[in-house]
Amino acid sequence: MKKPSILVISDYRSTIGIRPEAEIFIGLAATGYTIEVMTYGDSEYCTHFRKAGIKVTDWHPDKKFDKEAVSIIRNTLIEGKYDILQMYNSRAYWSGIQAARNLPVKVVLYRGYQGNLNWYSPGLYIKYYHPRVDKIICNSIGVEEEFRKKNPFINWDKKLVTINKGHRPEWYSDVKPADLTAFGVEAGSFVLTCIANSRRMKGVVYLMRAMQLLPAGMDIYLLMVGRGLETPRFRKMADQSAYAKRIIFTGFQPNPLEIDKASDVFVLASIFGESITKGAIEAMSVGTTPLLTSIPGNRYLAVDGASGLVVPPRDAQALASAITALYQSKSWCKEMGVNAKERIKTHLHTDKTIEEADKFYTDLVAETNTYRNLPDVL
Repeated sequence: MKKPSILVISDYRSTIGIRPEAEIFIGLAATGYTIEVMTYGDSEYCTHFRKAGIKVTDWHPDKKFDKEAVSIIRNTLIEGKYDILQMYNSRAYWSGIQAARNLPVKVVLYRGYQGNLNWYSPGLYIKYYHPRVDKIICNSIGVEEEFRKKNPFINWDKKLVTINKGHRPEWYSDVKPADLTAFGVEAGSFVLTCIANSRRMKGVVYLMRAMQLLPAGMDIYLLMVGRGLETPRFRKMADQSAYAKRIIFTGFQPNPLEIDKASDVFVLASIFGESITKGAIEAMSVGTTPLLTSIPGNRYLAVDGASGLVVPPRDAQALASAITALYQSKSWCKEMGVNAKERIKTHLHTDKTIEEADKFYTDLVAETNTYRNLPDVL
């Protein structure tokens, strides 16, 4: 059977950040797919794409509403006779959806964030809720659940599919553990690391409360890695803990994976909004035990008690109890780190993602497209 042809529009300039996505299409090309990628030509991944036999076009929409972009995408779809238009960001969505009007091409969008999907948001009706969109790939079951919950007026059974962006643990085989003494950590201490941006959804307030609830006397440190985390509120909460001098706000660090690998536990107290946390996957890939909350996006990332610990969101006491348990049984903690790495291999590996994407695209082109005969809207 002839494999489908796909026009992909995405921004591949952040090499590490987009690697799981880009490797999907490199893998599909190896199985016989015809693929063209529209992206910025200065992306490092352009070289990898070309080596894989993927056509690269040095272009990407620079704004959301652009009739010239519509024309460029439409002409490319017609000339290439593509079966599928796969897009990954809002700058491409509007132009791509308009470009596909009345063409025999399947339009596929991507959603990697759980929040902001309310049915009454007008901006969603020119992308995710647009009738011309055939399918939406969700990066976690939590995102899929959110679509169904926030807009029950659409038949999501026909539109949604969950395909996690897989990783390869070998990508991280050359990661060396950081020297944490540079941050004031005493050698041999038990180290928790939270790598996050300064957003309410990360639940940092609950992690600070958890540190206040820990029994005194443990040889434990918490590294808070990321910009904007050391707010007056969080610094005050840290100072009210028995571990005030051991809660260290490092600010932005260019080597977060090295810090992960040198740590005993990767902790994330997220309370909502996230799909499946890339930082947690990376930490697990280097063998660091995850301590996560059971928000929908991360619900199935680790198996509680086997490849990490999973606690309810917004529960500082549960976080404190989990931290204490890991500290008191360091061998168990280390064992779960090994299991966490194995879980990435078996459940979130890139090869599995490529297999699922292959089946998805093959099945998609076999479906009848009921949205092709829409009138022009420009």
